[in-house]
Amino acid sequence: MQLCPFHLAIPVYDLNAARTFYRDVFGLQEGRSSDHWVDFNFFGHQLVIHLAPKNAAQEAAHTNAVDGHDVPVPHFGVVLGMTQWEALAERLKALNTRFVIEPGIRFQGLVGEQATMFLFDPCGNALEFKAFKDISQLFAK
Repeated sequence: MQLCPFHLAIPVYDLNAARTFYRDVFGLQEGRSSDHWVDFNFFGHQLVIHLAPKNAAQEAAHTNAVDGHDVPVPHFGVVLGMTQWEALAERLKALNTRFVIEPGIRFQGLVGEQATMFLFDPCGNALEFKAFKDISQLFAK
């Protein structure tokens, strides 16, 4: 099955700070925009940041325990190839990014072993980036 790009629209209460973050920190290509929203090529997917009032999830993220870490909920992100994930982790570290969960391996030696990292954008939206040595483990039980 061919994967189709997803479209995700998220709220940001500071459009300029969020625009700078997604463009400069991740190096995302900016697409169409207005005074209230900006499109980005989010690793082949369409991410749109929309100006909106701060919401409860942006004030203080709820967390769930996963493999010894407090994972922020809600969150979104993308599954990258391992080489791309490693390059992104190095880029973020070089920019002195503050991680919620530092880049590392989760479920080591178990089904679904994956590289993962979590961070917040300037408006409190939680992001996760992950990669699998064996992509067939993506949906493994």
